[in-house]
Amino acid sequence: MNHPNSRAQVAYFSMEIGLNPLMPTYAGGLGVLAGDTIHSAADLGVPMVGVTLLHRRGYFYQRLDRTGSQSEEPVAWAIPDYAEPLEPRVFVEIEGRAVQVRAWRHLVTGMSGHTIPVYLLDTDLPDNSPWDRTITDSLYGGDAHYRLCQEMVLGFGGFALLRALGQDHIYRYHLNEGHAALLVLALIEAETRGEPGNGEVPPEVIEKVREHCVFTTHTPVPAGHDQFPADLAHRVLGTRRCDLVQACQHQGALNMTLLALRGSRFINGVAMRHGEVSHSLYPGYPIHSITNGVHAVAWASPAFQHLYDRHLPDWRYDHLSLRYAISIPGTEIWAAHREAKLALVDVVNRETNAGFDRDVFTIGFARRATAYKRGMLVFRDAERLQRLGKQVGPIQFVFAGKAHPQDQDGKDVIRRIHAMRGQLSVAYLANYDMTLARLLCAGVDVWLNTPLPPMEASGTSGMKAAMNGVPSLSVLDGWWVEGHIEGVTGWSIGEKIDACAPPSEDLEACHAAALYDKLEQQVLPCFYHDRDRFIDIMKHTIAINGAFFNTQRMVGQYLRNAYRLVDQTANGA
Repeated sequence: MNHPNSRAQVAYFSMEIGLNPLMPTYAGGLGVLAGDTIHSAADLGVPMVGVTLLHRRGYFYQRLDRTGSQSEEPVAWAIPDYAEPLEPRVFVEIEGRAVQVRAWRHLVTGMSGHTIPVYLLDTDLPDNSPWDRTITDSLYGGDAHYRLCQEMVLGFGGFALLRALGQDHIYRYHLNEGHAALLVLALIEAETRGEPGNGEVPPEVIEKVREHCVFTTHTPVPAGHDQFPADLAHRVLGTRRCDLVQACQHQGALNMTLLALRGSRFINGVAMRHGEVSHSLYPGYPIHSITNGVHAVAWASPAFQHLYDRHLPDWRYDHLSLRYAISIPGTEIWAAHREAKLALVDVVNRETNAGFDRDVFTIGFARRATAYKRGMLVFRDAERLQRLGKQVGPIQFVFAGKAHPQDQDGKDVIRRIHAMRGQLSVAYLANYDMTLARLLCAGVDVWLNTPLPPMEASGTSGMKAAMNGVPSLSVLDGWWVEGHIEGVTGWSIGEKIDACAPPSEDLEACHAAALYDKLEQQVLPCFYHDRDRFIDIMKHTIAINGAFFNTQRMVGQYLRNAYRLVDQTANGA
């Protein structure tokens, strides 16, 4: 086992990282992806450290009342049970005052014994003012001012703490989304020793910084990228740092994506389609594609882990060996699925009193509750769904997902789904987290995803389902464009739409009709009347999608294409 303080070559910066279901340091897919990335990097022995914020109050704990109305509570967790406080203190200048920052260390150990330390930054220190002590409390909480202060701590504080901890020989800094873009300014300051330079940055300094930075963008629409008004940026960063910003990006507001683009040598989207969309948004930058994955061992249910252990003994170390799942007897695939489904149905009935039947075809839909995810699409024609249930076979739906506290449209989606319980067999599980996701992704019969194209950057929930043989029924967007083979790994909803085409007004009706047709003509008949073929689809889902859409493959691509650690070793750096 390597020592956790050994020198790292890659520093992975992310506003959220899902490290443990009991650590509320993540909100959703971005954070879970970050955690899966670090776990796979530990499995592969990558010399990496992670940097994020502590989030003492978490994202939030979700409660749903009888009408499906969401309320939020802070998350209470015992930080010392999961991380140890470190001694070094650094200071970040915010609004002209020195804010003290320390780190807590959480260790992620891979299957080979390799350990990756993750440093969780914390401003809750006695020497800070009462407000400054709360900067690292809430994930995605507060207003733009609070968010910018958090991103100051992540970028400037994270860089300073790495140096204070002796991690001063980083070869690549990986910015996971634009939240970490101020790291670029911290690197420029280190190169210029903080000297103002009349508001100019020599081109060779920017090029030197770029050589060390990798940027992964996750957002396919301009409105989703962090931008801060110029006056707020001047207030929080100060004039000297704002001059550095203007030297690195376009004039005007502080655009974190543009700053990260300008400051990185390698830029990538998180699916092939997303790379195309990102390039159309920022045509002046070479944007590559590294499709997301999930940590196979983390997302395979206990039943499927035992199944793979019996038939594919190397799968934990070599996820590509999941391709041999095609040879596993169908009776054993179905028995493992049955075990996972029983576990889910028991939880649904205990938590919601929905009266789910273990033999009824079950559709899962779980993700952040927001308008473009179109959680209500499947209920556009409830009467047709009722007819399908009577004529072809019954259907039950299980939903989960949090709406951002300020997203009223997202909260309304939850209420409307909740209200469907009077017409159809529907359950909405509260407080969606990693633990619940593991039950859902393994226990449903089909995974549903209906985003408005091209707004799905990647989406990883369907990949988690694939690790358990659960096929997808999804709109052709994000990762599903790559993972979809009709009738082999699942089913599509509608046709593929040009990534740059404006959304059509009748797309909602077209997708709903296509969804009902696919259920009526293919999915339900296959499940109820051709079980052997359904199991064969489950096998192909594992063998094709499970074997490819995992973070072991993804981290390998980052090592070769983005980090290029092999090149660095060969050059003796």
